[in-house]
Amino acid sequence: MSDGSRVTPSGIWVQEVGEGPLVVLVHGAMDRSGGMLRVRRILQSTCRVMRYDRRGYARSLPAGPPTSFDQQVDDLAGLLEGRPAVLAGHSFGGLVCLALAQRQPDLVRSVLAYEAPKMWATWWPGSTPGAQAIAVGTGGADQVPDAEEVVGDDAHGEAAAEWFLRRMIGDATWERLPASMRAERRAEGPTLVAELRSVRPPAPVPFEASAVTVPVVAAFGSLSRPHQKRATEELARTAPRGELREVEGAGHGAHLTHPAEFAELVRRALELADEAS
Repeated sequence: MSDGSRVTPSGIWVQEVGEGPLVVLVHGAMDRSGGMLRVRRILQSTCRVMRYDRRGYARSLPAGPPTSFDQQVDDLAGLLEGRPAVLAGHSFGGLVCLALAQRQPDLVRSVLAYEAPKMWATWWPGSTPGAQAIAVGTGGADQVPDAEEVVGDDAHGEAAAEWFLRRMIGDATWERLPASMRAERRAEGPTLVAELRSVRPPAPVPFEASAVTVPVVAAFGSLSRPHQKRATEELARTAPRGELREVEGAGHGAHLTHPAEFAELVRRALELADEAS
């Protein structure tokens, strides 16, 4: 396609633009590559930037929900086609990047992980939107305050997506979305539930920070929740070449509200990759 995009045989939509060192932007849960567009525009003058819709989201919706966390990691590895890259992951996307860095360090020059969740930790709260979305998506709406009015008679997976987005963007914003967009986002619910369950007990821990040997920039926003900050601080402390960064005035969605600062974090990961080479 003329815009640098393509669809892989497995149904993953991916786009590459620009020239220079390869950077891959990996979005989080209930997000899509479009959320990384402003960051891509900043970086593409000096980098070759790849962004893609993860399996089961947006233009990769036909690929269906992931069957395992490993499948997500394999998707990313396949897109690289043997080319070493700097990986920048937001939230759940950071887990995918870190897991690939542990498993195939020859493919990963460095990682930026912005608030990668530690959902398997015993201290991770059960009241987060992700944790409650799992309850809604698996039929436990009665355990989640006010969830019954969202679930109604709809499929649990679709209801989980709506519940998650209402928590993240607010009821008013959700209600203002066009009906077609609400339907599209609800269709991503089975993916949301599948991927969140894939990193929570009894599922295996997706990666061990102590085994990630490439440079890691672990970043969080000054306005983010304590559990997000704690997970980020533990990653920076445990990764052998971890570095902690804070984005002043940002919350969890820094790639949307502070794209320039997020791009600077990517550039820092590039610097560390160059120093390590």
